[in-house]
Amino acid sequence: MDDIARQIGISKKTLYIHFQNKTALIEKATFQLFTKISSGIDQICDHSANPIEELYDVKRFVMSHMKNERMSPQFQLKKYYPEIHDLLWKNQFEKMYLCIHNSIRKGIDTDLFRQEIDPDFTARLYFNGMMGIRDERIFPPTSFTLHYLENSFLEYHLRALVTDKGMTILKDFISNNNFQNEK
Repeated sequence: MDDIARQIGISKKTLYIHFQNKTALIEKATFQLFTKISSGIDQICDHSANPIEELYDVKRFVMSHMKNERMSPQFQLKKYYPEIHDLLWKNQFEKMYLCIHNSIRKGIDTDLFRQEIDPDFTARLYFNGMMGIRDERIFPPTSFTLHYLENSFLEYHLRALVTDKGMTILKDFISNNNFQNEK
């Protein structure tokens, strides 16, 4: 709290007027960032050209706010503020589940994704996969960049969903956006 007060140029006493304790400050900051990212995701989903580009745009947007960190902030929350971590995880899951589920529905409705895809299962699988690629025990940063993991996983995910029509859009999108998958 001393460092935070010093950094923003106020006394620690003034800081405690606004936040009962350090935990309250951490929770407010965490969920303020979550709300900002959620609003950005909503904007992307409302204005995307198609569900393939939507998923790439959401990934790009989220990573621009997470500063390409694997799990450091999440690890710190889990270790020191487990209640905040659990609530954040729940909110992240609900947000991403809804986003991915709706994207899959749009893809099916526009014949970009296969009709037999189960949006509920696939949205859950996607969330679990995106969280799993951040596990440094499985994907050590000395072998894989986060950029590589995210692009590779998203392409893997989309290739499992797309129809021939969707595959054409996916290949064009990847080609036009120079997604270099260097480890």
